[in-house]
Amino acid sequence: MMTSAVSNSEQVGPAFSVEGMLQARTQTRKAIRTIAALIKPGMLEEDAVDMAKRTLIASGLNLTWHPTRVRFGSNTTKAMKQASDPGVVLQENDIFFIDMAPRFEAWEGDGGASFTVGHEEEYARCAADAEALFHDVRKVWLNERLSGEALYRYAEQQAKKMGWELNFDLPGHRVSDFPHAAIHTGSLADFQGTPSAMRWILEIHLRHPEKQFGAFFEDMLLEDQDYDL
Repeated sequence: MMTSAVSNSEQVGPAFSVEGMLQARTQTRKAIRTIAALIKPGMLEEDAVDMAKRTLIASGLNLTWHPTRVRFGSNTTKAMKQASDPGVVLQENDIFFIDMAPRFEAWEGDGGASFTVGHEEEYARCAADAEALFHDVRKVWLNERLSGEALYRYAEQQAKKMGWELNFDLPGHRVSDFPHAAIHTGSLADFQGTPSAMRWILEIHLRHPEKQFGAFFEDMLLEDQDYDL
């Protein structure tokens, strides 16, 4: 019964393609970098979101299965399903992240990353740690073949050692040819099997235990040969 449940949760649709999924990922990561370079101190968060959407469309991607998000400052602590506090302006020394789920032709992209402006060392460390923890957990997945649930337990332990809190309201999820929700909607953190490559998004959302800022990084779980490290 468990084997069947695990197998069903990793099914893909009729248009699934390894090459297509990798292209969707490449286009998503490229769009994140492009959008981040256009965000400057003094920008209103709502204007950054509008700019991000326009940039995605101009790059040939489709807005798709969850909203395009840009979070500034104190809004970086919020779970994705929580609305941002309105009117937040990016300061001279600040942190922000981008979270997007565009569609490239038949395939889902999904990605997120954090960035800083100015010279606040805590912000820079948080952003760097979110990405570093993603890769740490990914290496454990590659080498130890842990379940999704065990990977998030490991991520929580490592986040605490780094001095951060891991937000379990962002527990990872499926990705596939569009729409993955027709196949499976459960989280990676609840997945009892060993996740397969090119089926899951690993999400890492770190928050300062006392201050109002955090950092986010997400990407597809891939074998090393498919990953542009």
